[in-house]
Amino acid sequence: MAKKLGELLVKENLITPEQLQKALEEQKKHGGRLGTHLTRLGFINEEELTKFLSKQYGVPAVNLKEIEIDPEVIKLLPKEMAKKYNVIPINRTGSTLIVAMSDPSNIFAIDDIKFHTGYNVEAVVAPEKEIIEAIQKYYEEGGGIGGEDFSEILSDFESEIDVAEEEEEEVDISKLEGEAEQAPVVKLVNAILMSAIQKKASDIHIEPYEKFMRIRFRIDGDLREIMRPPLKLKNAIVSRIKIMANLDIAERRLPQDGRIKIKIGKGKEMDFRVSTLPTLFGEKVVLRLLDKSNLQLDMTKLGFEEDQLRDFKNAIHQPYGMVLVTGPTGSGKTTTLYSALTELNTDEVNISTAEDPVEFNLPGINQVNVREEIGLTFAAALRSFLRQDPDIIMVGEIRDFETAEIAIKAALTGHMVLSTLHTNDAASTVTRLLNMGIEPFLVASALNAVVAQRLAKRICENCKEEVPMTDALKKALLDAGVKPEELDSFKVYRGRGCEACDGTGYKGRVALYEVLVVSEPIKELILNGASALEIKREAIRLGMKTLRRSGLNKVKAGITTLEEVLRVSAPD
Repeated sequence: MAKKLGELLVKENLITPEQLQKALEEQKKHGGRLGTHLTRLGFINEEELTKFLSKQYGVPAVNLKEIEIDPEVIKLLPKEMAKKYNVIPINRTGSTLIVAMSDPSNIFAIDDIKFHTGYNVEAVVAPEKEIIEAIQKYYEEGGGIGGEDFSEILSDFESEIDVAEEEEEEVDISKLEGEAEQAPVVKLVNAILMSAIQKKASDIHIEPYEKFMRIRFRIDGDLREIMRPPLKLKNAIVSRIKIMANLDIAERRLPQDGRIKIKIGKGKEMDFRVSTLPTLFGEKVVLRLLDKSNLQLDMTKLGFEEDQLRDFKNAIHQPYGMVLVTGPTGSGKTTTLYSALTELNTDEVNISTAEDPVEFNLPGINQVNVREEIGLTFAAALRSFLRQDPDIIMVGEIRDFETAEIAIKAALTGHMVLSTLHTNDAASTVTRLLNMGIEPFLVASALNAVVAQRLAKRICENCKEEVPMTDALKKALLDAGVKPEELDSFKVYRGRGCEACDGTGYKGRVALYEVLVVSEPIKELILNGASALEIKREAIRLGMKTLRRSGLNKVKAGITTLEEVLRVSAPD
């Protein structure tokens, strides 16, 4: 059947005979459907293939992204069968079950589904990628506590829960508490938290809108919609989370912050940092998962290249000075700083940190939670540290002139200071400090090194494969910054998409680094008021690898993809 499909595509001039031969070779090597390999190799896009199959077999084509499937229909087909044949049930009319398939010619699948469900099966065609995403949305992402389906939990809500009107000033606290303690609400919130842990999500977003409410998880840096609970449950869900985080459930007009700690068997604990924000249609809640067991504190496994790691270690092991880690929110700065503190943490030194808030508890290190509302700012904490005989100080973030000035002076008076700053690259960190009002001679004297970093998604090791080197790919590599002489030895990889990575082709993340060592030539440039561009050029001349170069090296090593590197790094 596969060969016939290929021959038909060639006959219609949708692919060439050479492309068909290449795809058949790939199919022989890796198995799977011919159509999968044709689209993966870029010989035909999924929409074209779907249209062709629809026309060829006389079945309608559907866009699954535009369809909301009834959970009752999903229950008619077991998850294992949906995944086995890459199909999803989309509707039921009388004794007929309509299923979307990427290969409507698969008679075995249709017969098997007919036998297991007892329904007559009518096939429609949809792109393979959309079917994988739909299976993930309706089957995979339903799994919660003990593998229970969210839809099963939601079916437990027998009594109607009234939504309090937004205009109401008076809040019936006992009613809110009663709603939040109902067994199905407790069960649903527990299922959401456990599902996030199982999927290794970094954040949970609970968002109310005018006509619906949605719950999304951030997995490997990307937000994915998990479920849409009935809108009537929004107050009950938010109140339950607030009770767990010891927040004021009656206060719905001001933002609140709290923490939830839950035990998940065999002594393992998980922390959730909770933040609520009043929006137009109710409170949005974001929970950040802080899994200490997954905290990577081994510097050699963070993503540093050998020479970068050597320079970073040299900088933090100096008797005094300042090392800054820069990058946007969520780029892994805290993990890098914690790994540095773990490296430096011995019985002979006194380490103090000021953080907003403390994310992970590190034994042997004095950690302080900054609380600006009572006057405990980064600057106030820093002043107190200097009266506590410190050797190493970590400041969560340098936000203003006052904090920067105290930190710089501490670095010049015999202390090692580690901190973060929000800048785009290592060189612009210097100009940021100067713009804050710090004198050039102080910056040049205090700075040991600046590390810029980003997080890129890792290719899934389970379905990793080499990408054929085409002229278009060569041009893309050259445009990205690969030198022409490197092209012959350059190999590019990607994830095909499998069960282990939920069809995304990515699993986990890796850091890209740029380590700027403040050597004598760099100090000269700072003193002379050089621009960030001049500092960057000189650093590259002295051997600094930029974020883009660090990313391209990881593409070549098969750790990440070219698309990811282009997404997270700017051209040099």
